[in-house]
Amino acid sequence: MQFSNNKRYNDYSSFIKNFFSERVQKISLDTGFTCPNRDGTKGTGGCIYCNNNTFNPYYCKPSKSITQQLDEGIAFFSKKYKTQQYLAYFQAYTNTYADIDLVKELYDEAINHPQVIGLVIGTRPDCINEELIGFLAGLAQNYFISLEFGIESTLDRTLEMVNRCHTFEETKAAYELAKDKGMYLGAHMIIGLPGESKADILNHAKELSKLPIHTLKLHHLQVVKHTMMAIQLKENPEIFELFTAEEYIDLITDFVALLRPDIIIERFISESPAHLLIAPQWNGMKNFEVIAKIDKKLIEKNLWQGKNFN
Repeated sequence: MQFSNNKRYNDYSSFIKNFFSERVQKISLDTGFTCPNRDGTKGTGGCIYCNNNTFNPYYCKPSKSITQQLDEGIAFFSKKYKTQQYLAYFQAYTNTYADIDLVKELYDEAINHPQVIGLVIGTRPDCINEELIGFLAGLAQNYFISLEFGIESTLDRTLEMVNRCHTFEETKAAYELAKDKGMYLGAHMIIGLPGESKADILNHAKELSKLPIHTLKLHHLQVVKHTMMAIQLKENPEIFELFTAEEYIDLITDFVALLRPDIIIERFISESPAHLLIAPQWNGMKNFEVIAKIDKKLIEKNLWQGKNFN
């Protein structure tokens, strides 16, 4: 079975091309918000794997206004592509975790930028409410609105171990609140957190498929500098089972086969900057190289997204 782009799964770039009929670029933004497991509301220290410097571009600083960050991001990307549209991507930390009036003000500032056609908002499932969902549903009548929840695991024991300070039940409740409101709902998962077996990981695919999600971001566990997990790896390496590239590719093809076939897979891996990455080291293998190997492995195993979905 083949999907768009000669793939064996629903790929994000095909979805974007079909939806917008032109190139679209995300511009990352930093609001300066924090998280409830950092500020003491639910916990301190944040998630044990988290270092936001692994994905924030240079222009992305909360000392700058949303408009300035957008202008600088657009100036950077427009050098390569002259004609394209932009999505404002509220990425760092928890982008709904602030006074509701401030949240609305920042979203309005972004959506009113003349070159922005939509918002992508990353947040935690325990940091939304009916007022916020109602506001975003209103924006979704005229703009592309994507709301992404960091799920990370469907196992409460894992969520507790990584200091997420929320449960999978809260995740399910968040999607229930946000579904059928005109928004695209996304999910983010880390594959290979400590203590999770292959069977646990494959069961994530089954649990994710029950949620009303449109898009899914996957990435393998990476241990980066200046995190609690970096200390744990040094002191208790036996609790970690870090995949080789070959092991991950083999596992992720089985994972894809269990996924609901209409879910759009936005990514399979994340690339942390080399100067921050501790492990695993995949000899500098790039994202596109991993994707090519996944495509090849799906063909070799005669698998496709949804083949084993029940």
